[in-house]
Amino acid sequence: MLELYLDTADVKQVARFQHCLPIKGVTTNPSILAKSKQGVKSLLNQLAPIIGAKARFHVQVVSQTLDEIIKEARQIAALPYDVVVKIPATEIGIAAIKQLHQEDIPLLATAIYSVQQGFFAAMAGADYLAPYVNRIDALGQNGVAVVAELQQLLIQQRLSCCVLPASFKNTRQVLDVLQTGVGAITLSIEIMEQMFTHPAVPIAVEQFNHDWQQVFAHQLAFES
Repeated sequence: MLELYLDTADVKQVARFQHCLPIKGVTTNPSILAKSKQGVKSLLNQLAPIIGAKARFHVQVVSQTLDEIIKEARQIAALPYDVVVKIPATEIGIAAIKQLHQEDIPLLATAIYSVQQGFFAAMAGADYLAPYVNRIDALGQNGVAVVAELQQLLIQQRLSCCVLPASFKNTRQVLDVLQTGVGAITLSIEIMEQMFTHPAVPIAVEQFNHDWQQVFAHQLAFES
């Protein structure tokens, strides 16, 4: 089953969508956390009771050097939650992924813009790969195509790595990515709201209510 994540630090919005969807967990990054003005420990402490015991959180390192990334990743992994450590898929980042993989630390290679970048991260031992779909589009390339090629390459090479696309501008991108067979996806609150919205829906519901009340007034269906 697809792992559905919310890409946010908005606790109220996570609670909102947890009520209607099987949210696997939350993905964060330094920009999201800085904008929310709250740290990792505070955020996870609030989210864990909302999502439940099986919640999974993706937390990104902010260190820059190989030794510092490895040290920080170990500390993130030691937090009392199901945590996946996010590491940018740079040359240094992939070197860190290779070493941390030997320690059985769950890892996500993030900031992926190309198929080869994601493929190397998978070879190094990443458990998740996060290609930035709309950011790739913004560079004049095709984000969905990158996801599709990466997904196919992982299958061909029998690499047990889950593609977790991020960065979407519209719901069409989301649907196109889902059709590539990815195992996970993370959506911003804005995109999640768009996934639920269609201008024809309120009109249809209002028509149902109008037609029912014309005949049955305020009776409920089981009372008619």
